[in-house]
Amino acid sequence: MKIYTKTGDKGYTSLIGGTRVPKHHLRIESYGTVDELNSYIGLIRDQDIAAHDKQVLKEVQDRLFTIGSSLASDPEKSKMIIPDLHQADIESLEKEMDAMNENLPELRHFILPGGNNAISFCHIARCVCRRAERLSVHLSEQSQVEGKVNIYLNRLSDYLFVLARKIGNDNKIAENQWIPRI
Repeated sequence: MKIYTKTGDKGYTSLIGGTRVPKHHLRIESYGTVDELNSYIGLIRDQDIAAHDKQVLKEVQDRLFTIGSSLASDPEKSKMIIPDLHQADIESLEKEMDAMNENLPELRHFILPGGNNAISFCHIARCVCRRAERLSVHLSEQSQVEGKVNIYLNRLSDYLFVLARKIGNDNKIAENQWIPRI
């Protein structure tokens, strides 16, 4: 199988189902941003973090491929069976956050991104995740988007924030609290 097809040379690409759309189409922006997010999640996994966190992030990457497949499908024409998100996927992120929060100090301030590479990568991924969510919500106003996609992306951005705090706590790195000038 060749990687290059030359079918996108004029600025169009195909959705699952065969529909040709411009590469700037909101559906392409949506799943492209999920792909970007998945790459940042891989970068976090490559850091010196707890093995359990690496395993959770691997599962997240799998779910992001599921989301990408869903977003890449033409809801009106695709006959392909693609994987689904389950409510348990959302609940898993919630359980992970609850478990991490048990060992974290109470959050009393906004946190400025930074502390070490892993923490910073979590914050970058969180921002990309928020963008993916915004694009997916926008797409859902124009076209069919599986309902759990937006919920999962919303929880995932929260998970990445809590993970950043946990990594800092695990490494005894003080949180970079934002104290506004008044």
